[in-house]
Amino acid sequence: MALVMLPGLSTLIDDISEEKKLPPNVVEAALREALLKGYERYRRTLYLGISEDPFDEEYFSNFDVGLDLDEEGFRVLASKIIVEEVESEDHQIALEEVQQVADDAQLGDTVVLDVTPEKDEFGRMAAAATKQVLAQKLRDQQRRMIQEEFADLEDPVLTARVIRFERQSVIMAVSSGLGRPEVEAELPRRDQLPNDNYRANATFKVFLKEVSEIARRGPQMFVSRSNAGLVVYLFENEVPEIQEGSVRIVAVAREANPPSRAVGPRTKVAVDSVEREVDPVGACIGARGSRIQQVVNELRGEKIDVIRWSADPAQYLANSLSPARVEMVRLVDPEGQHAHVLVPPDQLSLAIGREGQNVRLAARLTGWKIDIKNSAEYDQPSEDEKVAELIELRQEDERQQAEAEARLEAEQATRAEEDARLRELYPIEEDYLEDTNGEEQSTEVR
Repeated sequence: MALVMLPGLSTLIDDISEEKKLPPNVVEAALREALLKGYERYRRTLYLGISEDPFDEEYFSNFDVGLDLDEEGFRVLASKIIVEEVESEDHQIALEEVQQVADDAQLGDTVVLDVTPEKDEFGRMAAAATKQVLAQKLRDQQRRMIQEEFADLEDPVLTARVIRFERQSVIMAVSSGLGRPEVEAELPRRDQLPNDNYRANATFKVFLKEVSEIARRGPQMFVSRSNAGLVVYLFENEVPEIQEGSVRIVAVAREANPPSRAVGPRTKVAVDSVEREVDPVGACIGARGSRIQQVVNELRGEKIDVIRWSADPAQYLANSLSPARVEMVRLVDPEGQHAHVLVPPDQLSLAIGREGQNVRLAARLTGWKIDIKNSAEYDQPSEDEKVAELIELRQEDERQQAEAEARLEAEQATRAEEDARLRELYPIEEDYLEDTNGEEQSTEVR
């Protein structure tokens, strides 16, 4: 059969390899797959308007495409099994026919034959179909390689370089390690820090969030400067005690992009000590604040509160509202994790924070609902009545939720019983085969 010519094939592969940052063999594999799809589409069009498409999804599984880089073209190849009587010309070949060119051929052997169509329209159709399929295959290969390259990184934090701007996003260049080519990553607006200056070629530490597929754009990496994981990474690199394991970060609550410009970025970090003689807060702050200052500098002046974690919820809640001074913590509904925190009048605004930021972060850090109360005006009997009503409402909601879940489970069980009964009355082929195989296996065991 004639070779279907693809002028400039070698140059095309090299250009795509350079543009997409993919190895040439990966580009060749994608091109072969795309050309095979073109051949499959050509075969299907032969039946349009004449009869129903006779090909199933696996019909062309024995076909392949061979690229000839020297001659700059390709051939369609088919692996056929040698049989006595041919039932499918695309999958089988008669022994008598093969023995005309190979005397030692035997039944059951497989031969590879050139089945490239000689018609000119095949070449035109294959080229047209290949362009679209090749673009998709290359995107798939890019995503797969990026995922493989970055999925196993021990460090989710990378050094990124600003290369350009698209709409409100910053496009950055990142690399997974020494000697690896740079890959583009997107830093969306919501993941940027308000105090960052994203000028061209500026470098930043970024947190790798995900690798996903974007319509018409292919695989895309998304990074973040606002993710709490970046704070954890920076502390781990600045505090030897965290690296050694004597100090651990228990929880982080971060508000890198506050809802109002009047409120600056802020983070609360809860730390604990595995060794009794080690002060976890002091270790994270460092002598004269040297360690925490490095973290603050990297985050462009973001305010960071390091507080000590405690197994006692009341103490943990009091610590979480730092720098405010707390008089008393009342766990009014421990089961619902609801607490009243009493503070002196002069500490009220500090405990709440500007636009509620301090108490909001404390609630995220601890997982408790926190109500800040003025200790001078706190009426315990009245507050207890209000809390009792809230507890009753919560318990009623939980009861209704439990009843709904129980009803759902009962309905699913009833549906499963009905399905089982119908399968017994009207067994489907898969069930029959499973039962038959099971009987055969048990017979062999015996």
